[in-house]
Amino acid sequence: MAEIATAQVRELLGIPPEKLPRHIAVIMDGNGRWAQQRGLPRIEGHRRGAESVRRVTEQCARLGIEQLTLYCLSSENWKRPREELDFLLQMLQQYMIEQRQRVMEHNIRVRVIGRREGLPEQVLRETDQTVAMSRNNTGLVLCLAINYGGRAELVDAVRGIAQQIKLGKLEPEEINEQTISDNLYTAGMPDPDLLIRTAGELRVSNFLLWQISYAEIWVTDLCWPDFDEAQLHAAIRAYAARQRRFGGLSTI
Repeated sequence: MAEIATAQVRELLGIPPEKLPRHIAVIMDGNGRWAQQRGLPRIEGHRRGAESVRRVTEQCARLGIEQLTLYCLSSENWKRPREELDFLLQMLQQYMIEQRQRVMEHNIRVRVIGRREGLPEQVLRETDQTVAMSRNNTGLVLCLAINYGGRAELVDAVRGIAQQIKLGKLEPEEINEQTISDNLYTAGMPDPDLLIRTAGELRVSNFLLWQISYAEIWVTDLCWPDFDEAQLHAAIRAYAARQRRFGGLSTI
């Protein structure tokens, strides 16, 4: 499988496999605008956006990307119209059911980050089943951020650390960056190397605020339903061409 991925990288991208980002995170924006531009209801944009999720996920699995994190539902999205929210939650539930066979065929391990409170029981049930079913898969980790907010994640991390101090398991002076990382929803996951945002928006929208400190950012004007394998390849090539200094100086 690794040899196939290496060949795919060289043939499709024209870059050595070691130039691939280990972890790609995506802010999938523009579903509603895509629909409105075509005189369609907003929910049709979300339906078409689900197809982009499938295409991009499968392509990342084929290329040997270690992790793909998708911003599916933010904690701020609860402000949207009830009809749209109900559709999004129903679509998420159906996605978890319908994509199980593909998840297993592509050796994908599904993980979910975000607060469970407020999510319908049936959504949690189907999500938990897909996560459990794919737990032993060894390929791409597909991390879905559902009811997620970066600030809420940091609040929950601080609460967890405070509880450890209260129980005498941790001293305040022992707290460091690793302590915080270990108490985030993403504990044990690599930080994103590449952050992709669609629909031309130039903000991070409360997404992985701690984790994207040194991520390379790539923005396209295309709305998410129009994002396909070619756009993914373009983003990866742009990432591979950059020199990552992590606050240091260039060696060239």
